[in-house]
Amino acid sequence: MKKKRKNVLPGFGLTLGYSVFYISLILLLPLSMVVLKTFSLTWDEFWNIITDPRVVEAYKLSFGAALAAALVNCVFGLIAAWTLVRYNFPGRKLIDSLIDLPFALPTAVAGISLTTIFSPNGMLGGFFNSIGIKIAFTPLGIIIALVFIGLPFVVRTVQPVLKDFDKEVEEAAQSLNAGRFVIFWRIIFPEIRPALITGTTLAFARALGEYGSVVFISGNMPFKTEIVPLLIMTKLEQYDYAGANAIATVMLFLSLILLLAINYFQLKARRN
Repeated sequence: MKKKRKNVLPGFGLTLGYSVFYISLILLLPLSMVVLKTFSLTWDEFWNIITDPRVVEAYKLSFGAALAAALVNCVFGLIAAWTLVRYNFPGRKLIDSLIDLPFALPTAVAGISLTTIFSPNGMLGGFFNSIGIKIAFTPLGIIIALVFIGLPFVVRTVQPVLKDFDKEVEEAAQSLNAGRFVIFWRIIFPEIRPALITGTTLAFARALGEYGSVVFISGNMPFKTEIVPLLIMTKLEQYDYAGANAIATVMLFLSLILLLAINYFQLKARRN
């Protein structure tokens, strides 16, 4: 009978038990309570709440704005990461440090700052307003706020991959008369694609639940600029806890489905 081989670093059972306990206590238990609270509603009551036109419009705005902001960050986050890794220029370290500012900045401060600068009387808002483009208190303003808080996720996930990329592969391709676009698309991009998908997913997930930086610049107008987190807060202020939990439950399941789908495509890209 073969003896069971011992691990070099023992403690798997203890660490697994701690991990399961920690995840259950911090993550699964609070989320399950959101779902359980909806059981106080009948199916008709639950359906009427989540299909209310005001709620549906809030879902459309939250998911649409989060997706648009994530796609913008996917493009410009890649460009920013590429610039910071591949080029040396005055102020590069300062710009690299400023990328993390949305992480450290309170979301309320970010919201007030963006509202001030993009309001009709603001520095940039006044200019755009003069040419017929209103930013503050519109869905466009919400997207800008979500781009602001989501950019670091893309830059910081792509940056390490670009730094570790072997430039000799590029040089070999260049010696074979491959063009710059071909080198990037066929050699570099497949390497950074999993990291880019990860960063875009994180930016999307962060934008989906954002509240502080959006609540000021959105104007909070029902059917126009009202996001789901604000609608949930409104329900709670009205002591409609069942209604707030019903909306949060739908948000939870939709977010879970989207993240599972994105993770599937991310895993598929890594295997390829």
